[in-house]
Amino acid sequence: MNHRIYIKKSYAGIWRAKLKTPFRTALGAHDLLENILFSVELSNGVFGYGEAAVATHITGETVRGTLRNLMDATRDIIGLPLHGFPGVADEFGGRFSKNKCALAALEMAMLDACTRTRGMPLWRAFGTRPEKVRTDMTVVLGSEAEATRAAHAILRRGIRSLKVKIGGNFDEDIHRVVAVSRVGKSCPVYLDANQGFSAVQTLKFLKELKKLGIVPALVEQPVPKRDWDGLKKVTRESKSLVVADESAGSLADVKRIIRERAAGGINIKLMKTGLLESYEIAVYAKKHGLKLMMGSMMETPLAATAAAHLAGGVGGFDWIDLDSPFFMDEHVTRGRVMSPTGVYNLPDVKSGIGVTPL
Repeated sequence: MNHRIYIKKSYAGIWRAKLKTPFRTALGAHDLLENILFSVELSNGVFGYGEAAVATHITGETVRGTLRNLMDATRDIIGLPLHGFPGVADEFGGRFSKNKCALAALEMAMLDACTRTRGMPLWRAFGTRPEKVRTDMTVVLGSEAEATRAAHAILRRGIRSLKVKIGGNFDEDIHRVVAVSRVGKSCPVYLDANQGFSAVQTLKFLKELKKLGIVPALVEQPVPKRDWDGLKKVTRESKSLVVADESAGSLADVKRIIRERAAGGINIKLMKTGLLESYEIAVYAKKHGLKLMMGSMMETPLAATAAAHLAGGVGGFDWIDLDSPFFMDEHVTRGRVMSPTGVYNLPDVKSGIGVTPL
């Protein structure tokens, strides 16, 4: 890479988009996507774009704090050489240790600029050929009737993997899962409790479903993220595979999950650990036999597609949960990489992420 290329300008600002319906989980609801857009302009005229999706109810980060950190970064990053990207990422990794979605935005923008400059797609930063990346789609918390309608809509779209949010109300959740399973029939059904149950409640929930002839393919983060004993109990006693999400908040957490056999899989999200640590986690987890899911917060096609590049480049991901663009009611990006059926067409990307903000 040309060592004379440097960062000429940078920008950070609020990025909002309307959602079609509220995205409801056991931890809260989103009525509006309110993220931070971060960009860099290089001395060669190339731009790079990144996104911070703030999930206060999950990570404790705030839009205001994230914006402040990224606005500080717009000043500090000016003049830095592009070839120094890994070192720059390390420096900001320390500064943003409590604000990982800000780190994800900065790393994303710089890696987007790097790969655009080199004329190569982002997935090439992580592997030699992209695996197919196809997302599931989520049925959010709501009534049984809403769940039924949502499942029908998902199948009409051509998606054949359904993820059902649970952890709100035990009995209502049972009815919703049954309704979705009836609609989906032979389609795999994944459950995501978002820390909404205890270990005892989770095992009871799965036992009730089994009586009705339903064995979910997996159950994601059934217990609070620091309830390691509960996580291990569900992993030991459940017939469904347990996937850690909030409990897998760092490489150190993932090493503990492996060491203690606390879960059979993990959900990797750029907004939890940043882009580079997510790559490290994926490589380490694959090496040690954990199953992998690539997930997202409430993200635009920019960050969701960046996550798809990482999953496709690294390869070996068992599940893809990058459906957040389907919940948006307005277009804020250009460059359609994901098809209406949820396939991320990574081989079609010529350089960078392949998605830019409008």
